[in-house]
Amino acid sequence: MNSAPEEIAYCPKCATPLITRPVGDKLRRACPVCDFIHFTDPKVGVGVFVVQDGKVLLVRRRMKPERGKWSIPAGFLDYGEDPKVTAAREAQEETGLIVVVDGLVDVYHNPPGNGGASIFILYRAHVVNGRLQAGDDADAAGFFALDELPELAFASTRDAIRHL
Repeated sequence: MNSAPEEIAYCPKCATPLITRPVGDKLRRACPVCDFIHFTDPKVGVGVFVVQDGKVLLVRRRMKPERGKWSIPAGFLDYGEDPKVTAAREAQEETGLIVVVDGLVDVYHNPPGNGGASIFILYRAHVVNGRLQAGDDADAAGFFALDELPELAFASTRDAIRHL
């Protein structure tokens, strides 16, 4: 991952053009006037792994990356959000189902350049209400038996199902 992206051109504090210089053990974009340092923060995604009657809840992605493939309901964590709340919200937006988060499944690191989250937090959850219907950035949603899985997106989805 590039720790000194050239597209970060100006200091957000004083508008001076940034330079690239060593900061600790990496090259980073920095301001020569006010000493601001730009740190490239990872994108964090969160999702829910719901199993009901032996079937896994999946959504078909209508957006890149992995458009047309199936994954667990998930989305990006916004600044200041509680990851569990975000995961439950994403499930409702993508499936119409209201879920309660039960616990952590795992935390995954995805290599740079995949277009998705570099850190992915996966929770177990169960359905408490709602009606199954695709929404938001999913064009289909459903529960699938392990021997009838569609083409899956993302290593985290495959890993969670493998450990089921």
